[in-house]
Amino acid sequence: MADLEGNIDSKDYGLGRPQETPGSAIKGAGQLDYGMRHRLSRIFGDDGRTVMLAFDHGYFQGPTSGLERVDLNIVPLAPYADALMATRGIIRSVVPASADNALVVRASGGPSILSELSNEQIAMDIEDAVRIDAAAVAIQVYIGSEYETQSVQNLTTMINDGMRYGVPVLGVTAVGHQISRDARYLGLATRIIAELGAQLVKTYFCEEDFEKVTAACPVPIIMAGGKKLPVLDALTMAYKAVDQGASGVDMGRNIFQRKVPEAMIQAVRGVVHGGLSPEQAQSMYQELSGGLAE
Repeated sequence: MADLEGNIDSKDYGLGRPQETPGSAIKGAGQLDYGMRHRLSRIFGDDGRTVMLAFDHGYFQGPTSGLERVDLNIVPLAPYADALMATRGIIRSVVPASADNALVVRASGGPSILSELSNEQIAMDIEDAVRIDAAAVAIQVYIGSEYETQSVQNLTTMINDGMRYGVPVLGVTAVGHQISRDARYLGLATRIIAELGAQLVKTYFCEEDFEKVTAACPVPIIMAGGKKLPVLDALTMAYKAVDQGASGVDMGRNIFQRKVPEAMIQAVRGVVHGGLSPEQAQSMYQELSGGLAE
């Protein structure tokens, strides 16, 4: 029989040490439910930053250059990414279930590049996001576009569903050709998305007043990589974004369209998590790529 008296004597109630509820390195996440915070902690590192690899382009563009074979071109990059942003079709058919990356699953869609892109609908339900073990779902938001209200409704519907299941929502600002990517517009779009309840926001970098965009957004902003740039320019953009308050980057073409994508994603990690300058990260890229010219 157990020595009950000994067990009683050995108990430690920590008297004199008040219980502390851990805060969060993730901006705006301190008061979220446990499941929500747990999922976000898979996306962001202990430093509150993330390197997200985006390869969801095919949901409206088809086989984008560099994404013709996701199994060959993207899966080898997964070990260097904190999170993978993709569609459920690609995740289920190509991404190994053994990959331990956080999954950010594209949850809106509908039109292709042949039609009006802002005319999106919700493309998957929250239950399937849970089944696929998503750390977050992504909804495109077209502020100022023809179907602005519809896209905002998509966002709020998914936020409501996500709150039921503890799944964060990434609101993605979509910028058309007629909309300027300046701080005034990006500040408007990101603040609307956050005010409506999204737990994180993805948006573009702007050279002027980007720090005002991040300061006015109460949840993490993740910088969208956009079109392919020269290596140093892409690394400089990532550096400036993080330096001015972004919680990380979500890059696609600036990584997978390189001749040596493995070298580029490691250089990006060096900027986001390692504090490297753009020049230091460029040197890392050149070394890892064997000096291969772009």
